[in-house]
Amino acid sequence: MTEFRKIAIIGLGLIASSICLSLRQKDPAIQIVGYDNDKEVRKRAKRIGLCEIESNIEKAVNDCNLIILCVPVGQMYPVIQKLKNFIEPGTIITDVGSVKLSVIKELEAHTEDAKGKFVPSHPIAGTEKSGPDAGYAGLFDGRWCILTPTKKTNKKALKSVEIFWRFLGMQTKIMTPEHHDLVLAVTSHAPHLIAYTMVGVVDDLETVTKSEIINYSAAGFRDFTRIAASDPVMWRDIFLNNQDAHLEVLGRFTEELFSLQRAIRKKDGDYLLRYFERTRSIRKGIVAAGQDTGIPNFGRD
Repeated sequence: MTEFRKIAIIGLGLIASSICLSLRQKDPAIQIVGYDNDKEVRKRAKRIGLCEIESNIEKAVNDCNLIILCVPVGQMYPVIQKLKNFIEPGTIITDVGSVKLSVIKELEAHTEDAKGKFVPSHPIAGTEKSGPDAGYAGLFDGRWCILTPTKKTNKKALKSVEIFWRFLGMQTKIMTPEHHDLVLAVTSHAPHLIAYTMVGVVDDLETVTKSEIINYSAAGFRDFTRIAASDPVMWRDIFLNNQDAHLEVLGRFTEELFSLQRAIRKKDGDYLLRYFERTRSIRKGIVAAGQDTGIPNFGRD
């Protein structure tokens, strides 16, 4: 059960719509008010009956005891600048950003000035889809939500936000913002950048036609294109706001790539076999932890 009875959601994309649908399924009595800066997005959300939709951000947060910021990382600061004069004392504010250090730096002081209680969080869940009609109620089931409190974080508010994410079906973990940003650079951000790069390389190959790429794509490349179809604005902001961690991970990736390149050139089959056996075990661990399905072809028909 969550203590929050009126919740404002700012930004109406995949995560926001999934929060709405999950809350409606678990406790229809909770009042949910949504706002998005894009008029067309608000229209789409209203058309599908996602939640109460406000065209004014001040009205959206009025009398709410929880505000969830579901906008791209690069839009967090402009949004909180608009909101800070309307946040009521004691209101808890959390976010869903995939980068934490830069978000905390921009939001913590402003929410504190407004006498709000900011709790940085990151629900690790999503698909390549975006928009208010992309969400679904089961998105958070069994997934992890990382909370990254600082010395300024109100302990009671932290507990309330943790209970909220558990109410939606998530497991929770407390991390420092610095460690979160490094972990996510490894597990999420770098794989997305590699997918974008691989699809870009194929698109640039003059000796392969577009129809051949589309018609003869094997499963590996198809999965790259699925990842590379993710929201461009969101991922642009993620890479610009977690620069140090990304450069560190990409440096390591480049070193690994060179070692594989050398093994292929020297026809070092033993090295390749050991490497692939080691990486295969990571996949088994992910499936064993319940973070993906072991069904062949990822359960696709």
